Amino acid sequence: MLASLNTMIINGIEATPVKVEVDIQTGLPGFELVGLASQATREARERVRSAIRNSGFEFPNRKIIINLAPADIKKEGSHFDLAIALGLLIASEQIESLPLDKYYFCGELSLNGDLRMVPGVLPMVLELAQLEADVAFIIPAGNSHEGGLVSEVKSFIANNLKELCDFIQGNNVLTQVQVYSPQGSFMDSIPDFADVKGQESAKRALLIAAAGMHNILLIGPPGGGKTMLARRLPGILPEMQREEILETTRIYSVAGLLDSKNPLVSQRPFRAPHKNASSASIIGGGRIPRPGEISLAQHGVLFLDEFPEFSRDVLEALRQPLEDRVVTVARAQATCTYPANFALIASMNPCPCGHFGSDLECNCTPPQIQRYLGRISGPLLDRMDLHVEVPRVKLDQLQEHAGGENSASLREKVIKARDIQQRRFARSKTKLNSQMRPADVRKYCSLDDTSQDLLRSVFDRLHLSARAYDRVLKIARTIADLEGAERIKTAHLAEALQYRSLDRKYWNS
Repeated sequence: MLASLNTMIINGIEATPVKVEVDIQTGLPGFELVGLASQATREARERVRSAIRNSGFEFPNRKIIINLAPADIKKEGSHFDLAIALGLLIASEQIESLPLDKYYFCGELSLNGDLRMVPGVLPMVLELAQLEADVAFIIPAGNSHEGGLVSEVKSFIANNLKELCDFIQGNNVLTQVQVYSPQGSFMDSIPDFADVKGQESAKRALLIAAAGMHNILLIGPPGGGKTMLARRLPGILPEMQREEILETTRIYSVAGLLDSKNPLVSQRPFRAPHKNASSASIIGGGRIPRPGEISLAQHGVLFLDEFPEFSRDVLEALRQPLEDRVVTVARAQATCTYPANFALIASMNPCPCGHFGSDLECNCTPPQIQRYLGRISGPLLDRMDLHVEVPRVKLDQLQEHAGGENSASLREKVIKARDIQQRRFARSKTKLNSQMRPADVRKYCSLDDTSQDLLRSVFDRLHLSARAYDRVLKIARTIADLEGAERIKTAHLAEALQYRSLDRKYWNS
């Protein structure tokens, strides 16, 4: 007898429907699983065998063929267990089922028949919401927080195989997942800019970076507050919109990093990987591709402290995602594309000892300094929109009782600037100034004669590349938006140019 059930597979952060076809034939006992199944998927036969027996059923002692269709797509994961087990019980006529055309099944079976949670349920639910109406999704109880994020799909939780079989035969009712409603704001948990003493120029640069989602490089001696400043940037970014929340939460679902108590990633991510992190953990990859830190920072901030200390492979691999806002990970088993739309904050010392250019004595030799700075290649440096010097804070600044401008006030400025950008790019795929294409730059970043003369005089002196030229104009556009100006003025351009001065001061010294 033949049985067919619906499930899903994950490729990157996208889900695709899959049919689990179970055929029990006469012949020597055997268990064949076909359809490009991975090792973890092929191991389902042992888990399913024990789960069926320990749930009070008999495992068919006949020739079993299970096909995962379409057969030309690689099947990865253990979430096929539930559909395979149900298919075997239906095909062996141990249970009489209701019509299951509108049902989708997902879950890993333990040896005693209990259902275990699996990663990637949210992308499946989102795909089902787009696929067809009136579908029901059966998931483990451990994934109920993900099933409750999409109201368009009816998700039901099953604790074990026996409970689900009783439901399919019409003998009981499964619990429907309640729609999750986030409560409260997470802004209170982010450190406030009012705690930062001094460093007004760095605060200004971070305000510009937040308004246009620009990349920023902080350079200065140890103890100047680079990390302190970076950790406060998410607090001045606008609250995430529903589309951004679901896209980011989808990535965390695939990575298996969702919190069951707060399943929605509604606070902009702040990811700060260690300098010894591998290229696969930062960019994404592994034998079975998984999203890396640049994808986990989607719509948020990726902070790379001690920037030159990261491996050369990691730094150079950042170049393409910083331009394209996506990363494609190609492996022998699969090719996956993950979003990588984030703001990069990098911090570094000006030399190995950290005191070059400050009022403290630097013990580094010129070759040591050049070797240290040379770890940041020119193409990567070009992709950093703002280069900001963070000097040592003076004692009188530290002893000031009055704090600086707080995060709430800065966030209001960022929101107003972004509202201007939303109206400007209303009919375009571009959303923010940092994402402007060359045609957008020509259209929205025109300069008057005075500004043209200023840019012409500085371009050769700072040895700016064509990419840096575009980024200067994008920064000037963001500065103008912060002031509510329709056109870029000379003052806006002059301020944007000063954020490229570190090219000359450090790298050409």
